[in-house]
Amino acid sequence: MSKTRSVIVGCGGYLPSKVLTNDDLAKIVDTSDEWITTRSGIKQRHIAADDEATSDLAVAAAKEALAHASVSIEDIDLIVVGTTTPDQTLPAVAAIVQAKLGMSHGAALDVQAVCSGFVYALTVADNFLTAGQFKRALVIGAEKLSSIIDWEDRTTCVLFADGAGAVVLEAQEGKGVNEDRGILSSYLRCDGTLKELIKSSGGTSTTGEPGKIQMAGREVFRHAVTNISEAIVAACKQVDIGVDEVDWFVPHQANLRILEGTAKKLKIPHEKVVLTVANHGNTSAASVPLAFNTAVKDGRIQPGQLVLFEAMGGGLTWGSVLVRM
Repeated sequence: MSKTRSVIVGCGGYLPSKVLTNDDLAKIVDTSDEWITTRSGIKQRHIAADDEATSDLAVAAAKEALAHASVSIEDIDLIVVGTTTPDQTLPAVAAIVQAKLGMSHGAALDVQAVCSGFVYALTVADNFLTAGQFKRALVIGAEKLSSIIDWEDRTTCVLFADGAGAVVLEAQEGKGVNEDRGILSSYLRCDGTLKELIKSSGGTSTTGEPGKIQMAGREVFRHAVTNISEAIVAACKQVDIGVDEVDWFVPHQANLRILEGTAKKLKIPHEKVVLTVANHGNTSAASVPLAFNTAVKDGRIQPGQLVLFEAMGGGLTWGSVLVRM
């Protein structure tokens, strides 16, 4: 029986030109390269210029994805952006991106799930495409986290960074089997009772300011390994695929210890995990598509392979998407 699948036909990424190393950070806050590397695995991160907005990062990644997919913006009828750092309170970043790309048709919307933003956005777009409402979607994860970092808090300022990643999704007819190209399954969760673990110190309807990132690191770590493992197993179980059958795991690049802990728990070989955290830092909703773009462009991820995206972020939110390339 045929089934419509959302197939990834192109990807792109963008990192700001400014690089901030651990040694650079040690000059502005009480920290060191050894302290940061030991606790997070991060060696450097990219920071956007003052005049670069989240939408600018998103547009750069989108243009690369469109070119990689060999489609134009006229071929896109849906834009979904996962972000925590919008240019303005309104309109949505997706609307601004749509305008900057010269598109005035179709629909555009933002998804706010913090570090799970891209996984959530991908699932939203997939549901629209498989329902037949749209044909092609541009799905973007973009963040300018440097704008909400407390640069005097060494527990958070060493982690977060800026960037954007994007994919082009296209509705194609499959046979309804696991050998089909495209998204095979997805799994989303949220537990709002844990909202205090990752949050900002402000908000437009409370303080009138976006606030700064605050995080209970030890508690987040404790939940992360459990929740991400749950999401990986659930996505695979939905379609009766073993975790060991997945070719590549593309996780949210939050912290190397979390990634290693999850891999150990599920007996995932280190060489199957795409890691960019050392060079990118934690770019929240942008981290999964940036890591995916890296592994596609360097030739690791090949057509026909099974790829699993997974993430956990503020909310707490977490989820996964299993896709065949």
